[in-house]
Amino acid sequence: MTEHTKTDGLPGVDSPPLAQVLERARPRNERMAGDKVECNACPVLCQISPGRTGACDRYANQGGTLVRTDPVVLLRRALDGTADSGVVAFAARGEAPAIAAAGGAPEIAPAAGAAPAVPAAEWSGNFVGADSVFVTGVGSSTTYPDYKPAPFIVASRPAGVDLVTVVTEGIFSYCSLKVKIDTDRYLGPEQANVRCKGEVVGHVSTIEYGSQMLSLGGVHHLTGGSKKEGRATVEMMEALGNKRAVDLTIDGGAQLQIQAGRAPIVNGVEEQRMRVGCGSATVGIFARQLCGQVDEVVVVDDHITGVLTEHQAGRCLDMPASGIRMRGRKSTPGRYFQVANPGTGWGGTDIADPLSIIEGWDAEKARPGLRLLMTSTTGEHAAWYILDDQLRPVQQDMPEGIRHVVERIGENCEPSLTTVLFLGGAGGSLRAGVTENPILLTRSIKQALVNVTCGGAPAYVWPGGGITVMVDVMRMPDQSFGTVPTPAIVAPIEFTMRLADYQALGGHMDRVRSLEDVLRHGAWHNDGAPTSRRWAVGAAGNPWPLSTTPLLG
Repeated sequence: MTEHTKTDGLPGVDSPPLAQVLERARPRNERMAGDKVECNACPVLCQISPGRTGACDRYANQGGTLVRTDPVVLLRRALDGTADSGVVAFAARGEAPAIAAAGGAPEIAPAAGAAPAVPAAEWSGNFVGADSVFVTGVGSSTTYPDYKPAPFIVASRPAGVDLVTVVTEGIFSYCSLKVKIDTDRYLGPEQANVRCKGEVVGHVSTIEYGSQMLSLGGVHHLTGGSKKEGRATVEMMEALGNKRAVDLTIDGGAQLQIQAGRAPIVNGVEEQRMRVGCGSATVGIFARQLCGQVDEVVVVDDHITGVLTEHQAGRCLDMPASGIRMRGRKSTPGRYFQVANPGTGWGGTDIADPLSIIEGWDAEKARPGLRLLMTSTTGEHAAWYILDDQLRPVQQDMPEGIRHVVERIGENCEPSLTTVLFLGGAGGSLRAGVTENPILLTRSIKQALVNVTCGGAPAYVWPGGGITVMVDVMRMPDQSFGTVPTPAIVAPIEFTMRLADYQALGGHMDRVRSLEDVLRHGAWHNDGAPTSRRWAVGAAGNPWPLSTTPLLG
């Protein structure tokens, strides 16, 4: 079942061996062959021949039955109360599921592309009211065409409190990635286009303290441009969301390779350090350690270059003025803007020679033998100079005491990383899968009656109207994101609340099922057939989704 239909979409992948059954073959019109199945999991409505997958490679026709090829991900609670990893194999009706545990006996084979198998222990059978397993939206399927209840509406009873978790996947056209890149290098001007495979997929946003921000994706790139732009955007977003590397270029700027949780590669060079501070902050932090060993310090920075003897830190330490005259625009004492253009050289500037930002020396204040340290905000660039008789800086070997302070600057720099946040607006399909009156779900979330997670990972819900969630992809299970060729991103989302609150907001009470029943039978629309199994992956340190204080308190 490795071939997919020729609908305009994404490249095919091998399908996992165990598939989640969704519905029996139901030809939708007379023109469709009787052995085909129409998939209604997204607006494309693929007509899938036997043995083939749809355009998204997530649904297939297996012997006249529409099946979900990706397995459902479950989390198991660790002893420390966080989300742990394990394997759960859904069983056919009447059979107990196998629950993975450390040190079990037989192994469960994972689906294709999943992590290696782990030993599986025998199931104790005691899952009535259990709170040790959490069903995530990864692999759960969607509610399209909107009126369907969520695939899993799970009742549990942690700490004696009746809870309900509504589990689904959303088709997100209105979504983006906010990418934080820890680097001092100049990536490109704000609002510059970011390209992937030649197509515009986002733009450069602001520079924050030691980091450059990119905004990638969004509905205008997914649907508002050419078909090629939409495909490039959705493929880029899926790759970054699933923690894979992506190559990007910035108009008028750098070439990047970024991957969540990894150091960025800028113009072919892997970044190492995130700055300890701007030039002014670096001067202030290390002023006492430098005082007495040096007569002047210049910390080169694209934004705020610091000069120690003019800076308030130097004045408080009674350091005499050195007579240095700097290029750039003086802000407050010891702080200079625009000493050079942005670039990939010293301190994020375009200079390779730090002396180029010094205009000269005041002969009434400077003197031969004056000791000058020039360094970048990360300590990666540093040089030691002594003024000669003509007040010209002459580079010499750096004294051990000064070298120690420069190394400490580097020591205080955190490792450069790339952080990828998924930002999505949860619209009609998601809310209708929870309740027939969607506004009540929105209000309940704003009233902190509902805990929103994405693949079991904690999600930040933005203030204001609607349900706009943001989540760190590194805290989500592997392979949490999929695509449909509309194009749009498919992402998991779960809503957990008290049973009474779910009833009050008009939830689909007839679809609420116990965790035990879910583990035995899988999704509510499986029609008695076996469903898939998959590694349950939880990031270290994630809180347990059912332990939110407002829910249990």
